[in-house]
Amino acid sequence: MPLPDPVLCPLCGQPNRCAMEVQRATGAAQPPCWCMQVEFPADLLARVPAQAQRIACICAACAREGKAA
Repeated sequence: MPLPDPVLCPLCGQPNRCAMEVQRATGAAQPPCWCMQVEFPADLLARVPAQAQRIACICAACAREGKAA
């Protein structure tokens, strides 16, 4: 099974726009990422496939939907 792409949301497959991944990929300093200031509900995190955990960030749209669910 291929490793997940760290720039794509593991839930919807859309770009996650994680500033930390942009910095890792480009070496260019980024402001703190929005994801570092959000608490993700446990049930949302539980939906992330095991192979993507701690590798690919959930996107803002999925995070918003997860809080509403």
